[in-house]
Amino acid sequence: MASLEQRGENSWRLVVETGYDPSGKRLKRYKTIKIEDKALLKTTKRLKDHLQEELMKFKIEVEAGEYIAPEKMTFGAFVKEWEDKYANRHLAEKTLYTYRSNLKNRILPVFSHLRIDQIKTMHIVSFINSLSDEGKRKGFRKGDLSAGSIEINHRILKNIFTRAVDWKLIKDNPVVGAKKPLVKHKVIIPYDEEEVQTLLNALQKEPIHWKVMIILALTTGLRRGELLGLEWKHIDWNSGIIDVVQSVSMSPAGIAHVKEPKTKNSKRKVSLPSSMLEDLRDYYRHKMKERNNIDDRWNGGDYCFVFCHPDGKAFHQERPYLWFRNFIQKNKLRYIRFHDLRHTSATLLINQGVHAKIISERLGHGNINTTMNVYGHALRSADQSAADKFENILTRKQGRK
Repeated sequence: MASLEQRGENSWRLVVETGYDPSGKRLKRYKTIKIEDKALLKTTKRLKDHLQEELMKFKIEVEAGEYIAPEKMTFGAFVKEWEDKYANRHLAEKTLYTYRSNLKNRILPVFSHLRIDQIKTMHIVSFINSLSDEGKRKGFRKGDLSAGSIEINHRILKNIFTRAVDWKLIKDNPVVGAKKPLVKHKVIIPYDEEEVQTLLNALQKEPIHWKVMIILALTTGLRRGELLGLEWKHIDWNSGIIDVVQSVSMSPAGIAHVKEPKTKNSKRKVSLPSSMLEDLRDYYRHKMKERNNIDDRWNGGDYCFVFCHPDGKAFHQERPYLWFRNFIQKNKLRYIRFHDLRHTSATLLINQGVHAKIISERLGHGNINTTMNVYGHALRSADQSAADKFENILTRKQGRK
């Protein structure tokens, strides 16, 4: 049942009944609208039709579960509405997982109990500043939050309050006036040739799937998700070329999501060194024996991933990172991230004089400018090395010592 109540000269309250509570009391949802069009207020039939149309739209919103009641809504209550009506529908699964984690651990403990219309810019500024305090990081890497992590919390709050503005719960977004944290990107120092050799020697004692994965990451520059999404059918054994066409990530529920790579340029063909191809042949024979032993316990479905659990189930995207971190600690190697194997691959090629365009294509960059920006320092060093070689030539020609 729906009804109208005039509350003032140009104000009406829309009322929609939604049933009864356990005690038998009628449940109602309310919405107040104002008519600013003076001409409309003077025309009885048009005004009545307009109000009935607004009442019907309100009724449909309520019955569809799409109406958000603004009266005394707390931030915590609104986050639930935001998840249901926006986040679950529009955010990528990995992004949603990150947002939920930060909401649970950092944002909701501070803002959950506050009314959303009473949260001001100063509250946001104080919260962002507090994240810089010592010991805010939770989990296995305790300590200070990185600037990047603080920026993510700023982004989450801005997203949530933007929806609150769009849905007319508040007039202004309090996050807009809170300065975005300055993210200082860490200088990437990939392994040099000597460190790579030490790494390769240490890998010889490790399980074959990890050994092959790390060497493949070094020799191809594939991203972690691309390595996990690689299937045996993507390897051309005759030409020694792998076809990078997909990546894989696991949902919090453990469901593998296979999708296209990061950008359209990420779809690419990458040539392998002959020794890498032989390693893959040995590994393939190992995996086929493993699958035969699994028999009807196979859990890989239609996929046949190169790197996966013995039953064919895809690895979680964090698994290579965690294993690699423990591996370098165990072997007392200088710490780099798993992703830095990709940077190491590119830097080694630069030092060998490979053209930046070729490196860009191997890495799947959108354009060569990306490669130049990321590896500018290494390219400049290689350019200086080239200039030094010319200096040697000129010096010998002129008889200098």
